[in-house]
Amino acid sequence: MATLSERILGAEAGTYVDRKVDRMYVHDGTGIQTKLVWDRLGGIGVKAPYRTYVIFDHNTPANTSEVATLQRELRDFCKKQQFHFSDVGAGICHQYMAEGRVAPGEIIVGADSHSCTLGAFGAFSTGVGTTDMAGIWALGETWFRVPESIGIHLHGHLPQAAEVKDLALWYVGKLGMDGATYQALEFIGEGCAGLGMSERMTLSNMAVEAGAKTGLFYADSVTETYMAAYGTLCKQQEPEDCSYICELDVVLDDMVPVLAVPHRVDSVVPVHTHADTELDQVFIGTCTNGRYEDLARAAEIMKGQSVSVRTIVAPASRRIYQQALRTGIIETLVEAGCTIIPPGCGPCLGNHQGVLGEGEVGLSTANRNFKNRMGVGASYFLSSVTTASVSALAGVIADPMEVL
Repeated sequence: MATLSERILGAEAGTYVDRKVDRMYVHDGTGIQTKLVWDRLGGIGVKAPYRTYVIFDHNTPANTSEVATLQRELRDFCKKQQFHFSDVGAGICHQYMAEGRVAPGEIIVGADSHSCTLGAFGAFSTGVGTTDMAGIWALGETWFRVPESIGIHLHGHLPQAAEVKDLALWYVGKLGMDGATYQALEFIGEGCAGLGMSERMTLSNMAVEAGAKTGLFYADSVTETYMAAYGTLCKQQEPEDCSYICELDVVLDDMVPVLAVPHRVDSVVPVHTHADTELDQVFIGTCTNGRYEDLARAAEIMKGQSVSVRTIVAPASRRIYQQALRTGIIETLVEAGCTIIPPGCGPCLGNHQGVLGEGEVGLSTANRNFKNRMGVGASYFLSSVTTASVSALAGVIADPMEVL
């Protein structure tokens, strides 16, 4: 019997295959670089513009005149090629694609390492470099080495103070930053049924932090209900009795709030070990934790209180932003003293809209805390939205288990 990656790619693990790409996408940063490579190929045609997406999310709005000029050139190119194009404010590319633009069983390739997020839909979704993406624009297909798979068995339910982000950081810490290199993570077990699509996307998103090509869930009734809201059909997938290269058993009930401490994602410890660490900034957002459920959780914790440190919140997409506006979540966060920035990546990659200064300490719901990534000379911890929210109120790292 086959793993989900083997079923989608149609070959055994370790095999090299050429496959048509069902959806291909880039953002403003990688889109510019992909176009430069494509130009060097001699201006050959684009094979499948109707399957090609360009989503502005990294430097949005543009932070320099040079960036603005490059973005204008990419806009003009997309119009000429008749790509699906989403401009400033549409949201983070992975979230935008998740809003009715992908389906189970598809092969999806994005020019961003966190393209593995869409494996939450039962798709084989992975990231590639811009040179590979230029070739995919030209051919509509690419090659893959079918990965071996690691089975992560989920059992039980998460306690109140813990979230799937804590689980995501935990498994990265368990596997190590290169412990799943060129492998696929499959999330299986009865515990999966209790996780919504937002939570599944968070777990799949972090797969690359362990070196994995993708992180997959089998499409089920939860997937079907989510996709129906976008008018998209969903074919459910049943797990088969397959062999994994490695297996982890996780009792969700035992999960506690954790942190990834500077400057490695796999340096994971319980929150209480760094309690009372003074903070200069808290950031809630990114492709890992900027979804509606995340904003709602933050608002629930902060309602009627005020943050004690500058707190930046970035909705992951315009659709999420609108929903949070309609339901009063944005108002609650603003009343608590949070700063809301446009849908997109924000300060996650250290370009603008909240970059940390030298010597400052931050707490972020992002997926990476590499040295100098979010600000030269700064340090920051990774956490769940719950931990980030209680810490924003306290002005120091706070353990949700002691607060909630």
